[in-house]
Amino acid sequence: MGDESKDSTTVEDLIEFLKKLAVKELHNVSIEGDIEIEIDSQQMPALELFRAIGYELGMAGYHLMNASKMLGYPVEVFFQPVGEKGVMVEEKKEIIAELIREKFEETKVEYPGVIEEVTLGATKADGGSRGEVVKLGGERSLPFYLFDAEMPHAPKVTIDIFDMPITLAKSVRDHYQDVMEDPGEWAKKAVKEFNADMVTIHLISTDPLLKDTPASEAVKAVEEVLQAVKVPVVIGGSGNPEKDPEVLEKAAEVAEGERCLIASASLNMDWERIANAAKEYGHVILSWTQMDINNQKTLNRYLLNRVKFPRDSLIMDPTTAALGYGLDYAYTNMERIRLSGLKGDKDLAFPMSSGTTNAWGAREAWMKESPIEGDTSWGPREYRGPIWEIITGLTLALAGGDLFMMMHPGAVAVFKEITSTLFGEREGHVDKIEDWITLEVEE
Repeated sequence: MGDESKDSTTVEDLIEFLKKLAVKELHNVSIEGDIEIEIDSQQMPALELFRAIGYELGMAGYHLMNASKMLGYPVEVFFQPVGEKGVMVEEKKEIIAELIREKFEETKVEYPGVIEEVTLGATKADGGSRGEVVKLGGERSLPFYLFDAEMPHAPKVTIDIFDMPITLAKSVRDHYQDVMEDPGEWAKKAVKEFNADMVTIHLISTDPLLKDTPASEAVKAVEEVLQAVKVPVVIGGSGNPEKDPEVLEKAAEVAEGERCLIASASLNMDWERIANAAKEYGHVILSWTQMDINNQKTLNRYLLNRVKFPRDSLIMDPTTAALGYGLDYAYTNMERIRLSGLKGDKDLAFPMSSGTTNAWGAREAWMKESPIEGDTSWGPREYRGPIWEIITGLTLALAGGDLFMMMHPGAVAVFKEITSTLFGEREGHVDKIEDWITLEVEE
């Protein structure tokens, strides 16, 4: 390499030089030199100076070790255990004859709060005429976490019916075409043929943009439904903020004593008038907000504190954004509400209702084929629509939903079968799901 006694050569330079010469091993070669470490110690505290020197020495050792490897020396021997008189000895490895036996213990989460239990419907003994009641709530843990706490009640389904024929997706309309002119018969079919736990009568004819039916006339449909079926009933208006308070007030009056669910009180209408009517005639109120946990707390407080509504007569509807346009948002909102209730927030410790039929608002649920040019086939909508409703319902059941407003009988059957299995009511294979999957449909 020449006379370089006066030059400074780094270890990295030496390694690079050997690489260029393609040197694999060196024999009988010694390398001598001094290690120089340059440190700017001006105004450096003693402790930092020592650390800097230690760092530089460590780096020097690291580079020297790499150089030794490059020269073919097995530096690993320096890291083996040392025996007597400094002799390297082979490390003894303990052979495990048997795995450690450990008992599995389930992780159990205990929440300080409890979800209010609410009863819908009133039997003859309670002053009503229902043949049975439906109970919601009472949870002390997240849904289906049966190893944390008992889940008192499985999710329930209420099938939507209307007081006038309405435009529905073809795969839904085909099941109700013969009864859409008669709310009472529609309710009977929902209960007897499609196994609904409850029915929801929507008084949409009262909408000023439709028939603008007077409240006193529209509530006759409520009386028909109450006479036709013996399950608890949900009573809804048309959604018109000006007309609904009058309609729901009158409906609460004609259904006095039946403990119906009045749907609903919301911040964009006269919620106080609706809630006072529900309270006066012995009903349960549905507190409806649009996917805002803070608004839900506010409305619940108004109902509890201003109207003095009983805690055991309040159900929340935080709004369902279905599969296809925001299901993740709806799920997150519901889950936050449920967790808050379980953690002790009494303003949110109530059962939740899901408008699962919103799934039919997604174009993928009802359009015959994709409107996107060149898109692949979406498959038969007769299957797609029910699947959209099923997935929406099941997802929100896992978020804490208790009551599900649904329409398609196939979706209802699958939803109830899966949730009752998770709940522990059924075992083995699910016959109804298999029947539904192999169901023949007409396009």
